[in-house]
Amino acid sequence: MFYAPAVEQLFEIARRQFDTPEFRGMTFIESEAKSIVNRVPGNFLPFNWTINPYRGCSHSCTYCEAGDTLILMADGRVKPLAKIEVGDRVYGTEVRGRYRRYVTTEVLAHWETLKRAFRLTLEDGTELIASGDHRYLTDRGWKHVTGTENGRTRRPFLTTNNSLMGVGGFADPPVEDEDYRRGYLTGMIRGDGHLASYMYPRRSGGVWTQYNFRLALVDIDGLERTAAYLALEGVETSTFAFSEKTAPRKAVSAIRNYSRVGFGRISELIRWPMSPTTSWQKGFLAGIFDAEGSTDGATDSTRPARGVSRGVKMLARIATIAGMPVRASVVMTLPV
Repeated sequence: MFYAPAVEQLFEIARRQFDTPEFRGMTFIESEAKSIVNRVPGNFLPFNWTINPYRGCSHSCTYCEAGDTLILMADGRVKPLAKIEVGDRVYGTEVRGRYRRYVTTEVLAHWETLKRAFRLTLEDGTELIASGDHRYLTDRGWKHVTGTENGRTRRPFLTTNNSLMGVGGFADPPVEDEDYRRGYLTGMIRGDGHLASYMYPRRSGGVWTQYNFRLALVDIDGLERTAAYLALEGVETSTFAFSEKTAPRKAVSAIRNYSRVGFGRISELIRWPMSPTTSWQKGFLAGIFDAEGSTDGATDSTRPARGVSRGVKMLARIATIAGMPVRASVVMTLPV
């Protein structure tokens, strides 16, 4: 005969509360537990189980901001919070010694939630929308959006006497008009692309010409942006694996077009303008940075690049707009 096993009773041992500001308002319950192996709910983490002696967490996933809040990425770009993905690297802060430093960190989880929202208006007119439990780093430490000075909901909260700490407001992105796209393509293709034609004799007499355009990058965003801009100008490209990932090196992808029409159109698009507009100059700076730049705050124009020597002087002039240092030296050039 089958007997249902008796249900094991688990008992609460104690409840504790602390006056530490970070833990104020939270109750810690000590209890017996059958297991510290816990299933992770949902599918927003890359694993299904955790080994954790605790249940719940100090913030209870209450911190949230509006999806259109701009986040500073590790490469200097900004991305709306709603489009952040697991594995992205973003800027944060970390206390090192006596000072708080900017550091990059990897996004481990990303999810959506519904909360009562509050609108914060800053002195410069910037508006932020966040939940009441969201915390911001101020000149007087971390503070919640809402709180009280007394009672169970007592906690540090924002007032009009606080100043938020951070990098400040982000500049409006450039308008991606035709001049901007041409400037970008000029910087990108002249900086890191291969555009050439070769003439070969025919056995039957005469010659035939092979046209070749190729752009190979580790940065998939720059590659996709270039392909999209070329497509808008009537040049279709195909994508292929340029080199596989190895132990010391990352995988490199590439786009190409071997047609005579494509070669002619690309040559026309990256021709140096007589009087470059501001939009073209912004595009050129973005393109040359995607081709030769790095996240250490400088653009390196020391690599031999097709026809970039003329652009180095222009780059130095444009860079003053963004306050970007330029490491420039003698550049080997080819006739353009």
